[in-house]
Amino acid sequence: MNQDRLSFRLNPRLQKLRSKLLNDPYYRLQSTEEIAIAASLGIRIDANQATVDDWLRLPGLSIHQARSLVDISRVGVKFYCIEDVAAALGVSAQRLKPFELILIFSYYEDETEDKITYVINPNTATLESLIKVPFIDTSLAEAVVENRLSKGPYQNLVDFQRRLNLSGDILAQLMYYLKF
Repeated sequence: MNQDRLSFRLNPRLQKLRSKLLNDPYYRLQSTEEIAIAASLGIRIDANQATVDDWLRLPGLSIHQARSLVDISRVGVKFYCIEDVAAALGVSAQRLKPFELILIFSYYEDETEDKITYVINPNTATLESLIKVPFIDTSLAEAVVENRLSKGPYQNLVDFQRRLNLSGDILAQLMYYLKF
């Protein structure tokens, strides 16, 4: 720890970055190195209470992705690990691994991705394939197909949740099985 403080004192670039990180709550991190420095300064983002601005601090996240994560949280979905965030965004967990240094989660579960073997696209899935998804019963499968036929394809997980009026708990279970 003393070595980190010494390097901040000696390196003007790191001093400037440290000042930005501590004084600008909207500073957008540029690299995994900056994430590590922010984490060493005690900067954290609570994945379950993050605002759009908080998510935008992470390098490579778009405004659309940040809004989607906030919308998913608002309907009651809890993120317990980086794999949950990746599933909600429809990206690989490996891409988001560097964010683990700065993100805080309520609970960690390593087995989550290993359990998921059946992933479908609700925009192309048949009634029969939807029923095979855990947590989708016949009436929900019918609603998915009927809504898709009458209002067009689902844009993303949030659109799916809104159009079908699903609770946050249901969406938290389904998000691993759906790919848009």
